[in-house]
Amino acid sequence: MAELELRALTKSFGDTVTLHPTSLQVRTGEFVTVLGPSGCGKSTLLRILMGIMEASGGEIHLAGKRIDAHPPEKRDIAMVFQSYALFPHMSVRKNLAFGLRMRKIAKDEQMRRIQHALEICNLEAYVDRMPRQLSGGQQQRVALARAIVMQPSLLLFDEPLSNLDAKLRDSLRHDLIALHRKTGATSLYVTHDQAEAMAMSDRIVVMNAGRVVEIGTPVELYRNPAHAFTASFLGQTNLIPVKASGDSCGLPWGGQAQLDRAAQGDMMVSLRPENVQLTETANGVGEVTSVSFMGAQAHYIVRIGGRDLHAARSGAEAILDTGARVDVAPIGALRLLQTDGMEAKPA
Repeated sequence: MAELELRALTKSFGDTVTLHPTSLQVRTGEFVTVLGPSGCGKSTLLRILMGIMEASGGEIHLAGKRIDAHPPEKRDIAMVFQSYALFPHMSVRKNLAFGLRMRKIAKDEQMRRIQHALEICNLEAYVDRMPRQLSGGQQQRVALARAIVMQPSLLLFDEPLSNLDAKLRDSLRHDLIALHRKTGATSLYVTHDQAEAMAMSDRIVVMNAGRVVEIGTPVELYRNPAHAFTASFLGQTNLIPVKASGDSCGLPWGGQAQLDRAAQGDMMVSLRPENVQLTETANGVGEVTSVSFMGAQAHYIVRIGGRDLHAARSGAEAILDTGARVDVAPIGALRLLQTDGMEAKPA
């Protein structure tokens, strides 16, 4: 069952279209991430959902009711902001209670909801502290708890981890996943961070230039992207122009490779770095021009056929030296991609 349904939602400013017709269904209890670069339309979509920006067309349905004509406070949606947006003069408890008081929730029910949110967000020890007495991670957990106490039909997340350092961001990412599992809340998470999207999502909505490019699970979109933009934005890949003939193709540097399906003519394929096999040999057709040892993996740039090819091997293997000559072969079939005018540059 769809808890949230968008039907051909659009937004224009004069002749400029910032959100092309967008349709999406988010199932009850699902965690869906909207992923894309700055200016792709994800913030516009979020503002329209919240009711702080009016759509130019389309409909929003939540829990079976159309809500796009409702003011923000009547939409049964709670937002977790990037900047926390806590009341600095209120304690943690009072921050959590504020929205409940505005909704005139009974005091005993307020206490029950607040206690529940404190427990699942691990904030019981900080209930009487002021925001200035909390770390960035603790403040973000308060912001999460404040949204949870409202028990909304939909939780929106506006890049809530982007202001935190890398280690804390990774820790809170796991906390968010655990919290989602505990509450079962229907959630829409907006980010430009690929790692967050891959680690947290049931499904990912990839956006670019005001359009939804592709929707799928993290595994589907990484392993089997349909579009060149998805392949290049979600993780790292080599986009390679090839001449297809049936289920094989000619590579720019010579030799043949298998395709994931039959095609004819000029096509674009995706080759992930971990699917590039490098074999060191004195007469190799490629030259290693860069080596980056990252511990679990070693990353290489190989100059071959007038282009740079990114490759990755286990960090436990012998490390190739800069200047080494290598032969290059794809591991498995190459993934054929649609381009559809989306921005994507060949390797």
